Amino acid sequence: MIKLIISDLDGTFLNEQGDYDRQLFAKVYKQMTKENVHFVACTGKQCERVEELFGDYSQHIWIVGDSATAIKFNGEFVYRSFLANDLGQRIINTLEQASTDHVIIACTAKGAVIRSDLPARLKQKVRGSYASIIEVDELSSISDDFIKITVYDETGQCPQTRMHLTPYEDNVYIVVSEANWIDITDYDVHKGNTIKKLQQMLNVTVNETMAFGDGYNDIELLEQAEYSFAMRNAFEETKAKANFITGYNTDSAVLKTIQLILNLQAK
Repeated sequence: MIKLIISDLDGTFLNEQGDYDRQLFAKVYKQMTKENVHFVACTGKQCERVEELFGDYSQHIWIVGDSATAIKFNGEFVYRSFLANDLGQRIINTLEQASTDHVIIACTAKGAVIRSDLPARLKQKVRGSYASIIEVDELSSISDDFIKITVYDETGQCPQTRMHLTPYEDNVYIVVSEANWIDITDYDVHKGNTIKKLQQMLNVTVNETMAFGDGYNDIELLEQAEYSFAMRNAFEETKAKANFITGYNTDSAVLKTIQLILNLQAK
């Protein structure tokens, strides 16, 4: 019996326009509620941005956001992880020395901090994932601890940038989710471990969990679900870790699969 359904957002639940079939979601959400199934949006996006995407539903679904550094429900954080400021600043310094072409997004409890001199197109890209944004002249001025540090590189050079971060591997979790993105969180903080915390909170087992993903950062997530689905558009390494392959994110495959499985479960 499935009690917990978790979906990554970008490349999985969301289409190429960063949206989803809202009418179908309303129908499927009603079905999940009837079956007493919890729904979780698990994403690198800022929790506040997820709340914008789901509107009124955001008060009733679980949000595992900010690259799994936070669990939020009904507007309240029930879990958060932080990187010490001095460690985060050393990482930022390394990233700034590695390249001047990528965007560094330094996330704190106050919001996503970016440099004020970024081109408008890159600021707009950041706004796609972050609702609360703070602009500063220098990231070195940040005095708060960090929730995470994210790198966006529109040229797709993140695998090369990742090599500069090797000295920090014993202190932080680093994942190149795709060629354009790197996420850096506290050590051992990733989607798999945070979902494990949520499963414990809800008293739900791996055998009662369904999960969907497409990226490298979804591999640990899929390992926490017996009903693990990789998208047809997922990386091959992610598909290899999933127990099932579903359709494309552009065809609302997550919602259609949930609907199908819940219909079978109800019989």
